[in-house]
Amino acid sequence: MAEVPDSVSWSVSRRGFLRTAAIGGVVLGAGFAATPAEAKMGQKAAAYRSTPKGNQRCDNCALWRAPESCLLVESPIVPSGWCNLYRAK
Repeated sequence: MAEVPDSVSWSVSRRGFLRTAAIGGVVLGAGFAATPAEAKMGQKAAAYRSTPKGNQRCDNCALWRAPESCLLVESPIVPSGWCNLYRAK
């Protein structure tokens, strides 16, 4: 096995780190964008319920898709429902 000389530096520049992180983020993001619709989270895992939580309702969530769909949670979803993934529009 080859030995690593003491003079070898393993430091990473900030620019190199940010470049690698940006490339990794793009690759990772592309993987999520290609996720099939069947890979949605189950209603139980998202703590979905058919009643709102105050003013938070599925039909005013950024993930809501009328008439009864969500980008992340399995259908059917009622407009007056709510889950832990709620994001205001």
